[in-house]
Amino acid sequence: MGAIHKITQKQINEAERTCRSLAKDTRISDGGGLSLHIRRHGALYWAVQVTIKAPFGQGKRVEIGLGRYPDMSLAQARDAAKEARDLARQGIDLREERKKQIIANQHKGRTFKEMCDEAFEAYKAKLKGGGKNGRWMSPLEIHVLPTLGTRPIEEIDQKELAKLLKPIWHTKASTAAKCMDRIGIVFRHAAAADLNVSLETVPKARTLLGAQDHVVKHIEALLWQDTPDFYTTLADDNVTQLALKLLILTGARSYAIRHAHVDQLNDGVWTIPAENMKGQKGKAKDFDIPLSREAQRVVKLAVSRSKGGYLFASPRKGVISDMAMSKFMKDRGMDARPHGFRSTLRDWLTEETDAQFDTRERVLAHKIGDSTTQAYDRSKDLKRRAVLMERWAGHVTGDDGVVVKLLKAS
Repeated sequence: MGAIHKITQKQINEAERTCRSLAKDTRISDGGGLSLHIRRHGALYWAVQVTIKAPFGQGKRVEIGLGRYPDMSLAQARDAAKEARDLARQGIDLREERKKQIIANQHKGRTFKEMCDEAFEAYKAKLKGGGKNGRWMSPLEIHVLPTLGTRPIEEIDQKELAKLLKPIWHTKASTAAKCMDRIGIVFRHAAAADLNVSLETVPKARTLLGAQDHVVKHIEALLWQDTPDFYTTLADDNVTQLALKLLILTGARSYAIRHAHVDQLNDGVWTIPAENMKGQKGKAKDFDIPLSREAQRVVKLAVSRSKGGYLFASPRKGVISDMAMSKFMKDRGMDARPHGFRSTLRDWLTEETDAQFDTRERVLAHKIGDSTTQAYDRSKDLKRRAVLMERWAGHVTGDDGVVVKLLKAS
């Protein structure tokens, strides 16, 4: 290395005074690769040329900007140049280190709540209705965010996660598992965003918590023998109770019932659009339900009270709450819940009809067989299902008469 520290403060002052009269850009060398660049428009800045050591062969010669003068003084420039040379001898490019520091500063303090929101935005395309009903976030909002929401995600470790979920790991096993799954998604998103998190954090937390000691508890269902007595207590002039009637009569899920629309009804058949069916977005399919005479009567009553085309509209906005029907049954002092009527209908089909297994499964829109079987089996089985739905309606209403007219099958 040649002589260094050749620039004087007097030279810098003279350059600062005369730079606007220069015919072209120039520079003054301080030695050791450090130079003061002087621009015609009046800007002065420091730069240093270094050779980045390579594992083999010659290194790479690069120029690194250090800062503007007078923001960076001569002494500061010399210190910065020395740092750049020292790093270069280790094979480290100061420019890359700066980029890493900028990213680190940008990510510093990113909270778990912020990353939850980002992960949800990236993931919601897979969720029913784009996740608008809030169920994806609700386990986190209830059990995780109140404690960890404001914490930088990079500071959260497996011990903290295990401690947080331990109180519900066995008592609310399903909810705890959902929390853990969603936390895993958030951590994977954070890792993809170059945050300093470990993808082993969530698996380690699971290991610390151990196996879940619980018995799966199915949703309570009303016996099919008791369904007629309950059905007769439901009113025709109440939106929630009309929705419950249609749910019982069709075996449809609550989401599809609540979002039933007049555009989905055609010639005695209710076509539930794929986006309202259970299943991952893009994989679910439209599902046709043949409506019994009683179901058509309920639909007619609902249509007369519809708003914006929705059969079961909320008095305020949108459709009735996803808890409306459950709350109604709970307020009645019942253990059974709306979703349980799918099990009620399935039991009735098994015990009171000679319908084939595949037909019984199609009534509830269950998948039959493996993916290959599903690809080739495209039968809707509407005619047989129409007969069964009419018989079911007859049982529910106490009118077990014969079917007068079969619905048209598509």
